[in-house]
Amino acid sequence: MTQAQRRLFLIQSLLKEKTEYRDIAIPAEPESQRQLLRGLMNIRASRRTDGAFLKTQDAYLQGETAAKGITDIADLTPIQPGLYLWQGDITTLRCDAIVNAANSGMTGCYIPNHRCIDNAIHTFAGVELRLACAELMEQQGHPEPTGQAKITPAFNLPCQYVLHTVGPIISGRVTKEDKELLASCYRSCLTLAAENSLESVAFCCISTGEFHFPNEQAAQIAVETVNRFMNRKTSVKKVIFNVFKDLDKAIYKKLL
Repeated sequence: MTQAQRRLFLIQSLLKEKTEYRDIAIPAEPESQRQLLRGLMNIRASRRTDGAFLKTQDAYLQGETAAKGITDIADLTPIQPGLYLWQGDITTLRCDAIVNAANSGMTGCYIPNHRCIDNAIHTFAGVELRLACAELMEQQGHPEPTGQAKITPAFNLPCQYVLHTVGPIISGRVTKEDKELLASCYRSCLTLAAENSLESVAFCCISTGEFHFPNEQAAQIAVETVNRFMNRKTSVKKVIFNVFKDLDKAIYKKLL
């Protein structure tokens, strides 16, 4: 199959899953098809599917990521010993683990084509990630507390694992508890990485954006917490601060 054929197969398969989708017309334009496929994947509940779908999905997603271009941590230059600053799409980064800024439900963002990192990671990892997260949450039996972390395979992403953590949501003034919870997100992810003998971890800007933690304060907490952890002897030797916006790049560059 070509990428276009795979995309059409996946869209048709997802539309067949629900009777209310069967009158949805499939657009002819490739980018519109990509948006439709992503939206259908975003709203799909966590459930198993057949091997033909998974085989086609995996080949399609890996092809899409390869077309965007994969960045390997081995090709990056540290800004300090063991610390990296990289601006780009975290779903194209090859390292041991990337960090997902999740919500307390832990199964991804269900808003079609939303631009949050949770949505992007689940989209390009594939439907297996939502199912893996749902199984973890079923075992846990309650929403994920703020400041803790879970680990799953990364499925179709270039990294090996995804570390999921729920950051504090800011509404008004940033409190001492908010700062402590954000620091706990970084510590929990690093501790979990060390427990799984991982060497490299890439952090997104946890709690900024949709969760409204002020960017500069969040970055300060991130750098201080990571530096403190890196003084310990663990398997974690490389930490990437991944930024998407120029604003965050400038903040981290100043701090580092």
